[in-house]
Amino acid sequence: MSQLQRIAIAPSQFQQGQILLTKEQQHYLGRVLRLREGDRFIAMDGKGKWWLSQLAGEQARVLEALLVETELPVSITLIVALPKGNGFDEVVRCCTELGVTCIAPVLSDRTLLHPSPQKLERWRRIAAEAAEQSERSFVPTILEPVTFNTGLSLVISHLSFANSQQYICEARGEFPHLKDCLQPKGQMTNDIGQETIVIATGPEGGWTTQEIENAIAFGFEPVSLGRRILRAVTAPVVALSLITAACEV
Repeated sequence: MSQLQRIAIAPSQFQQGQILLTKEQQHYLGRVLRLREGDRFIAMDGKGKWWLSQLAGEQARVLEALLVETELPVSITLIVALPKGNGFDEVVRCCTELGVTCIAPVLSDRTLLHPSPQKLERWRRIAAEAAEQSERSFVPTILEPVTFNTGLSLVISHLSFANSQQYICEARGEFPHLKDCLQPKGQMTNDIGQETIVIATGPEGGWTTQEIENAIAFGFEPVSLGRRILRAVTAPVVALSLITAACEV
């Protein structure tokens, strides 16, 4: 199926064995991808469902449901202090490719960017495109930007502490490396259910001492990503890469 084009649809577009295509999707399939009546493609709803579909005029006929196993055995939530400029676009794109489940952008004491509501819509669109490109079964959830402390409260309130790990990355100080804190392959899930890993990465200039202390109070363990100082857009990608390497089976 890898040679077939893929498009992301809303779950509501799948109705009674048909996919009701929007005008934009019809244009994309016909004019951009050059698909013709009867050509096949893959539709994915971003919620874990894929369908082999056949173009039929202004809609598509579903031929069969597909089983796709591209997701990680763990759920990863990334709390990331918003970097300056358009750097967060690349964070969303790369971390979606790496398998992140949820991204929670936060405004820290040293955050330079205060995004507009249009930014959130853009980030969600980038996540959908990256999930489509990387053959993800799910599109990551992108939360609305909030203050760091509010973000900690929101994320922690949804966790089962018996089945979760929480880390905050800090470039300065003598902290253990993230790779040495993660459980070995095959031990990331248990009878309680899917393991959840929460990882927080800071802004330009790093977290403040108070922010580190607040995270520790919420059950986070400070960790290092190595001896070098990473850019705010690099640290999330390194953290997700380390987690993926540790848990992919």
